[in-house]
Amino acid sequence: MSLKHEPKHPSRRAYVLKLRSDTAPGTFAGCLENMVTGIRREFASGEEMVASIASDILDGSSTEGGDPSIE
Repeated sequence: MSLKHEPKHPSRRAYVLKLRSDTAPGTFAGCLENMVTGIRREFASGEEMVASIASDILDGSSTEGGDPSIE
């Protein structure tokens, strides 16, 4: 019997979202920082923000599984 601990919300996918001071519903801009890797990505629209997260998930998929004690 094998118990594999896979957290539902892994730390590798935790982010800090900072919006620019001039952000409004039509001008969504800021930066996104991965809490584990420290990688920071700027975005100028909601679409760019989502693309940054998607790119980070794809980049991290090969390194996932690191320390199982980190949730």
